[in-house]
Amino acid sequence: MPQRARNWLTPAAWVAAVTAALLIVFPVGFPNYDTIYALVWGRELAHGVSPDYGAALPPTPHPLADLLGALTTPLGDGAITVTMIVAYASLGLVGYLIYRLGSLWFDRPIGAVAALIVLTRAPYLSNGLRAYVDLPYIALTLGALLIETRKPRAGWPVLALLAFAGLLRPEAWLFSIAYLIYLALGPSEASTAANRVAPGPSSFRQPGPEGETRAPLDRADTQSAGLIRPALGRARGALVSPHGAGLIALALAAPVLWALFDWITAGSPTYSFTGTRETVDTLARHTGPVDLVLWGPRALGEVLQWPGMVGAAGGVVLAFAFLRRRSALGLVAAALAIGAFALLAAAGLAIIARYTMLGAALLAIFVAVALLGWRLLKPGHSWRRRWQAFAGLVLAMFLLWLPNQWDLDSTVKSDLSDQGGIERDLSDLADTGAFAKPLCGTIAVPNHRAIPRLAFSLDVKPTQIVSTSEEDARHAGYFLDAASSFVIHNFILDPNDPTRLSRAVPSGFHRVAANDSWLLYRRC
Repeated sequence: MPQRARNWLTPAAWVAAVTAALLIVFPVGFPNYDTIYALVWGRELAHGVSPDYGAALPPTPHPLADLLGALTTPLGDGAITVTMIVAYASLGLVGYLIYRLGSLWFDRPIGAVAALIVLTRAPYLSNGLRAYVDLPYIALTLGALLIETRKPRAGWPVLALLAFAGLLRPEAWLFSIAYLIYLALGPSEASTAANRVAPGPSSFRQPGPEGETRAPLDRADTQSAGLIRPALGRARGALVSPHGAGLIALALAAPVLWALFDWITAGSPTYSFTGTRETVDTLARHTGPVDLVLWGPRALGEVLQWPGMVGAAGGVVLAFAFLRRRSALGLVAAALAIGAFALLAAAGLAIIARYTMLGAALLAIFVAVALLGWRLLKPGHSWRRRWQAFAGLVLAMFLLWLPNQWDLDSTVKSDLSDQGGIERDLSDLADTGAFAKPLCGTIAVPNHRAIPRLAFSLDVKPTQIVSTSEEDARHAGYFLDAASSFVIHNFILDPNDPTRLSRAVPSGFHRVAANDSWLLYRRC
């Protein structure tokens, strides 16, 4: 088999196997509130109209997610199937990329342990199998990091992936700018060419423990100081060249395209930022510099849990002290990921665990380093025994935490099953024909979570559906009620969602449809 085919077949088989395992263990994934809205807005874009942002508590629009909604519009309900395929595959791809990065930076066992940590943490499973955009974003960002690991200063391929990632999450904008600066301040073309012709000793693969070969060390270590131009002059020359102009365009593509998207669809180039801040205020989310200090570590800890936090802290220190050359790129990437989260949180965006998942995924590699990195030291190294002792402590923490982790992952499975069933019942209700076409009035629903799902299933604007907390008196239209307290308990958008889950049916309304989860009343 050709090498190029093997290069694609191995990761494809890995991702397919992990995706299949996820489908077996967690078979009931479904698109969350934000992603269903993206499908609704994408359908409106495909029909040539601006997205309807007028409903209460609209999520932040993400241009790439809305584009997927537009492209899948001809599939009808099949758009949800495509979305879930992307979701499961993205989670599998994140696991594979963490494995590859850990393998290239350190060795395969470390990569495998890091991937296992990521794929068993509840936030990745919960958010990934609800099709949040964060998992495709993380996959694109890790893909860019893998390219840079395999080919230092790769340039445009890295920026291209970050540009796509930047149409899902704004943190990628900061990564693109940081990478552009790194390229501009890098070695001159002369030194790079010289390094290709006459590589130094550190360019060769280094033997590891028990004869295992290691990845090449950083080429920059062998570059002659006489071949490197002064940093500022080099950066200026790089940026004014035609190649540099193309790299700058790639680095700025995502924020510019996002601003244009907001301007065209909402009339304001900053709509996504201002709208997100309004939602943060409405839901009383933690935000700002003070809350960042108080709640930021807790958000990260919610992903890694306390054994992972201890392991990550120790792994970072030990890797920096004894494996600095191997770990340099990973340490910088983790610092950038956490720094970007901190910067946006201080600027007014929400401090929630989901936004720390990229940094946590990179730190998972250093948790694996804490457990297995001692193997990369020489047998007689003075710190080998101490590192083994710390690894034993971290392993004991994970073993003690194992029942809790089982409970967390089991809760994810039961929540997906319960909430997925309620979501499907809502779609089934829309297919009964009980809703007239056109609607004879607005649809009142128990809370905001039902709005995008009904809008998608009925092919109506989200503003035609309101929460019962927004209207006290119902004179005509539809009234959707939960069929049981189980639905009320399991169909909550957010604990701070300002809704009133009242079951009082307005006078004059009569029941026209029902199923296990929902009761529909109508007065037309």
